[in-house]
Amino acid sequence: MKSLGTRLGAMMFLEFFIWGAWYTTIAVYMSNHGMGTLTFWPYTVNPIAAIAAPFFVGLVADRYFATQKALGTLHLLGGVVLLATPSVSGTPTLFIVLLLIYNLCYMPTLGLTSSLAFHHIEDQERQFPRIRVWGTIGWIIAGLFISFVLTPMLQGVKAEQTAWPLYVAGATSLLLGLYAFTLPHTPPSAAGHPVSFRSVAGLDAMKQLGSKSFWVFIISALLICIPLAAYYNYTQLFLEAAQVKNIAATQTLGQMSEMLFMLAMPLMFRRLGVKWMLVLGMSAWVVRYALFASAAPSAIFWMIALGILLHGVCYDFFFVTGQIYVDKKSTPAIRGQAQGFFVLVTYGVGMLIGAQIAGNVYNRFLAGASALTLPQWNRFWWLPAAFAAAVTLFFTFAFYDRVDARDDQEARRAA
Repeated sequence: MKSLGTRLGAMMFLEFFIWGAWYTTIAVYMSNHGMGTLTFWPYTVNPIAAIAAPFFVGLVADRYFATQKALGTLHLLGGVVLLATPSVSGTPTLFIVLLLIYNLCYMPTLGLTSSLAFHHIEDQERQFPRIRVWGTIGWIIAGLFISFVLTPMLQGVKAEQTAWPLYVAGATSLLLGLYAFTLPHTPPSAAGHPVSFRSVAGLDAMKQLGSKSFWVFIISALLICIPLAAYYNYTQLFLEAAQVKNIAATQTLGQMSEMLFMLAMPLMFRRLGVKWMLVLGMSAWVVRYALFASAAPSAIFWMIALGILLHGVCYDFFFVTGQIYVDKKSTPAIRGQAQGFFVLVTYGVGMLIGAQIAGNVYNRFLAGASALTLPQWNRFWWLPAAFAAAVTLFFTFAFYDRVDARDDQEARRAA
């Protein structure tokens, strides 16, 4: 089992190294290549692909192909596309189209890696965080590599401003594509089941999972991802405006805290339970945006750094807890559909709406200038803070799952 955990951990490491290498640097690259007003588009095509992902998983991966083979094929295709993307940076429309094609390959792999891991473990709350933490480590190493290895190699030019993060991500995607074929065999969970739009879209899974509290969770997950889009898109530009030197490395502070909280999750589950883990996660998002807004006028670095460090609570206590909650509510036959639906709602619909709103708000603040001033960043960050606070209050008073509450009480007594 220890060997299996290591192999699954390596899968997660490469999966999130790829995402961390390009996702936190692409806006800086675009703003330095004549696409400053278009930086929200990568964060738009990414959720469009997340919306399409469950259809691929439901129609293909869950029915006809072993999970590890689908995972490998998608990463091989995606790696080729991502390596070609910088060559068309002079044609913004084609650049964005290639990013869309790449994300159509990548986003289904988030659900595939989770369902593959869940298929081979027995204790989700104890084992999954230990496996998933390697994804966080991968994201950290990607950021540190870009700032402290690539930038010195480029002799003074910030690597984030170049195409090198895209090349690194593309090459790593090819590596994971090959590695995936060596992972444990994971047969399609819905093989032999009839194909229908309801099953492909995940509606059959939602019928089995559906309860009032589950839908409160899903609605809250969708809404909280709207302000999240602003964080992923504009933190890197905010750091550039605050004259932070190592942008990619600074952002890895969030993943460093994410790693620590991931390891602490089994204990936190016993002490807090599902609901209060989720509430704390969403509350941390409010505090993070408030810290950014307060820090902006004078570019107070410790407040910016603290806001980034809160990403560990934000991500682990909401997204990882959410994945575990969905898996606990699922049966083996709908596990892939259920995880895919969670990706659709969060990284898909929520982030798509958020990217468009954040992009339009940012461009209104920009008003023809090349970058926002620090006072403008102050006003910008208060908007997602207020929205996240409203979502947190809604979830706190509306969510109550009696089954999970009983499980939580039993876990606390056992501790």
